[in-house]
Amino acid sequence: MAGNTTRRHLTGRLLLSAAIIAVSISLLSLVALLVDSFADGLTYLDWDFLTSYPSRFPSQAGILPALFGTVWVVGLTALFAFPLGVFAAIYLEEYAPKNRITELIQLNIANLAGVPSIVYGLLGLGLFVEALALGRVVLAGALTMTLLILPVIIITSREAIRSVPKEYREGAFALGASKWQVTSRVVLPEALPGILTGTILSLSRAIGEAAPMIAIAALAYVRFVPTSPLDRFTVMPIQIYNWINMPRTEFRELAATGIIVLLVVLLAMNSIAILIRNKYQKRGVG
Repeated sequence: MAGNTTRRHLTGRLLLSAAIIAVSISLLSLVALLVDSFADGLTYLDWDFLTSYPSRFPSQAGILPALFGTVWVVGLTALFAFPLGVFAAIYLEEYAPKNRITELIQLNIANLAGVPSIVYGLLGLGLFVEALALGRVVLAGALTMTLLILPVIIITSREAIRSVPKEYREGAFALGASKWQVTSRVVLPEALPGILTGTILSLSRAIGEAAPMIAIAALAYVRFVPTSPLDRFTVMPIQIYNWINMPRTEFRELAATGIIVLLVVLLAMNSIAILIRNKYQKRGVG
């Protein structure tokens, strides 16, 4: 018995050490990438870079169309994916019958969450760009990114709904509430912080994805700011990819500057979403 206990303690320490080493390597790699990006990118980081259009001359090049394209795509993606994902999770968790069909749907959703992003890009190219004849526009890109993050939102939303204590539902039913009243006024408010957390992580993935956008936007060289969902567009990951592929060193420094801007946009959007999540979390606790 003592030998088994000693072995378990040793195994636990080894696993903890391995986890700490893995996390440390990941953090050191991230810090090295950030330091390298900031060292190369601060040279061009100014207001002109944010308000200028792409150019063959590094001193005149900017990221304005890609910045607005990213905001358009991520904004529309959140508008489409959030309600679809939440309502699908509510149906599967609260209303769907527990049978083989439901289990098959849940299994397929879990499998879709692990599909490589380029597959969604090719799907969006064939479905939205070609079959529905939308063209290579903002709307096609947003719908493609919706397909990409929707399975993750559904899975995380279901977990958040499932974590609401059963006693809350039983208490509401005992007071005479209907099924929809229990779901909308008791379960959903309690699950909303967890749902928003999953949505934040999903949108964080969407904002940095380049593979689906390469398929949809086709490495478009855009010298105008998109003003509607039916305009051609580019996004910051594609613009960064284009600069990295150019031979001159200055363009690689521009790519590093674009990475800094992309990180700032990502942190800003995440901060807003986290503030909203915390607001609902405090409301639920109170």
